[in-house]
Amino acid sequence: MVINMENYIKPIIPIIESNYSNFTQVEKSIADFFINNGEKINFSAKSIAEKLFVSEASLSRFAKKCGYRGYREFIYQYEESFVEKNEFTTSNIKLVLNTYQELLNKAYKLIDEAQVARISDYLSNYRVFVCGMGYSGLAAKEMSMRFMRIGVDINSVTDSDLIKMTTVFQNSNCLSIGISISGEKKEVMFFLKESHKNGAKTILITSNNKDSFKEFCDEVVLVPTRSRLDFGNVISPQFPISIMIDILYSCYSEQDKYKKEIMHDNTIKALKGNTIENLY
Repeated sequence: MVINMENYIKPIIPIIESNYSNFTQVEKSIADFFINNGEKINFSAKSIAEKLFVSEASLSRFAKKCGYRGYREFIYQYEESFVEKNEFTTSNIKLVLNTYQELLNKAYKLIDEAQVARISDYLSNYRVFVCGMGYSGLAAKEMSMRFMRIGVDINSVTDSDLIKMTTVFQNSNCLSIGISISGEKKEVMFFLKESHKNGAKTILITSNNKDSFKEFCDEVVLVPTRSRLDFGNVISPQFPISIMIDILYSCYSEQDKYKKEIMHDNTIKALKGNTIENLY
């Protein structure tokens, strides 16, 4: 099945969620309304300001923090992607699949193609260390294994003590990738901050777009959050990260595609104890 991404409606909710930590308390109350609202109503600035007991100026500031020129542009995009929620669903299977679909739609909204291209170039030119704990650590190990098979010099670091020790050896020849959905895992933050101090290129994969990340991250890669999704507890926390890893893998493998295909096949042959093909 071929998915035509041009037919996807780009939702605005992931933009609100990724900027949530940057909002004031008033702006968070506005964000909560738009995130949780499931009813088609009058979304005019006057109507929403009265409904939420906020000023129209607060709505404008909120919209600008989300990256829009003002509330009018924000609400146009919101209404374009709005789908009323059906509260009466009996099928667990449908709930799970709908949650996956929403995550995919959110991922599409957050993707920065220019950023993906830059990271693909980094993977070709640096020694790579990818760090994570818990479910993010499992994703880091998977990323390491997959990219190693197509020629990337990459290692995963998922133990707390090893993470700290690894930072000592980071330098300008290294690319340090940290994975933390919340953006708050102290081991991952330590890894990126120390790597940055030592001159390494640094990337954070997260769902939380904090302004402070810019101080020690060259790239902040946003993935969709699952914390505010209905029925979210049954969805693997790795899924949003896996989407991004697949996108990076696809983009990177397209560069010198023939050579990378041979590398991949050779790793499979090596695992089976078979003779590998000469690349050169």
